[in-house]
Formats: sequence, C-alpha cells, structure tokens
Amino acid sequence: MRILIFFGPPGAGKGTHAKIISEILNIPHISTGDIFRDAVKNETPLGKKVKEYLDNGKLVPDELVWEVVKERITKEDCKFGFILDGYPRTIPQAEFLKKFLSNAEIKVIYLRVSDEVVINRLTSRRVCKNCGAIYNLVSMPPKENNKCDFCGGELYQRSDDTEEVIRKRLDAYYKESQGLLEYYKNEGLLYEINGEEDKEIVTQKILKVVNNGV
Repeated sequence: MRILIFFGPPGAGKGTHAKIISEILNIPHISTGDIFRDAVKNETPLGKKVKEYLDNGKLVPDELVWEVVKERITKEDCKFGFILDGYPRTIPQAEFLKKFLSNAEIKVIYLRVSDEVVINRLTSRRVCKNCGAIYNLVSMPPKENNKCDFCGGELYQRSDDTEEVIRKRLDAYYKESQGLLEYYKNEGLLYEINGEEDKEIVTQKILKVVNNGV
C-alpha cells in the first residue's frame, strides 16, 4: 500500500498537486476538510459528534479526527493506497496513522513556499459562485474578466483570502506544524520540494520522490 501525505502552508499547492498525482497514480485524494463536511452533511454518527464541536467553536479532538479519517481510509477504493491532504496536523494524529498503517509505505511531500508567494497566490484566487471552479488572476486567469470559463458563473474572492486573514492562518500553521515537520524528518519520511516552481516541474519532482524516493 502506498500512502502519500501532502504537507505545507495554505496556498502551497497541496490540493492542486494532490489531485494531479491522484489521477496519475489512480489512488484517492482525501482532504480532511471534505471528509468533515461530508460526515456532517450526511449526519453520520461521527459527523454529528464533529458538528457539536464545530458549532461550539471548539477544536475537534485528535481521537475524533482520527476516527473520521479511519472511517474514510478503510473504504474499498483505498486498498492500494491514497493521498492525505490536511492530515495529520499534530504529532498524536501522526502517531495514530503510523500505528494503523504499520505495514504501509508512507512518504510525506513537504511543499516549501515563502509567505510572500502564499499571500500573492491566495489574494489572487477567485472561485466560481456556481460550479466552484478555482482561478488565479495571475497564473490562471479566466478567459473573460470575472466570468467562469466552464459555466459562465460569477467569480468571487473568499473572505479568508485577504492578506490580514492569510497572515493569521500562516501564524497558526507555523505554530501547529513545526513539531510535526521535525517528527517526520526524524522518521526519515520527509521529502522537501520547492513549491514555488512551475506546476509541471513540481509535479515531476513529486513523481520522482514517489517512484524513487529521492
């Protein structure tokens, strides 16, 4: 079983590259944010527990996060491997995963990107109100100004894509992630890639790590 964990700050390109690699390797791309939303939406027993914490503005405990993730990664489509995007976020979560996947090959892809690049990427991001397609006014603009190429819907800027909010998210990320980076480095599982290079170059470097571990 092949397990890839995509790690990096907001705007590093984790979701973008996870989707690309998922299609190339034909293994699921699992976003913990999506898992939470689906569990809450479908009102599963775990989803109801998660909703209680979210509704009260509390962090979901590591044990419960793990139960939600475990429920997803034990499904049939994950039997040959999967990509995790957004999990683990803490060392206890990483320990849960390690214990459960003791016989799997795990590689952690760390996309290194500067704060300036993150801010530029995210403040330039626009999303279609209708179909959810994502654009970037600098690197991937729509063909027509403020109009989705696919459905013609209006594009908007997410409320958390302002510089002030992004800086707060980055501060939270650094506080949360430093110990986890050291953990995976000590485990010999961390592969650092420059996430500021062209998308195609980053993709090729990720595939090189996946196939050769270098």
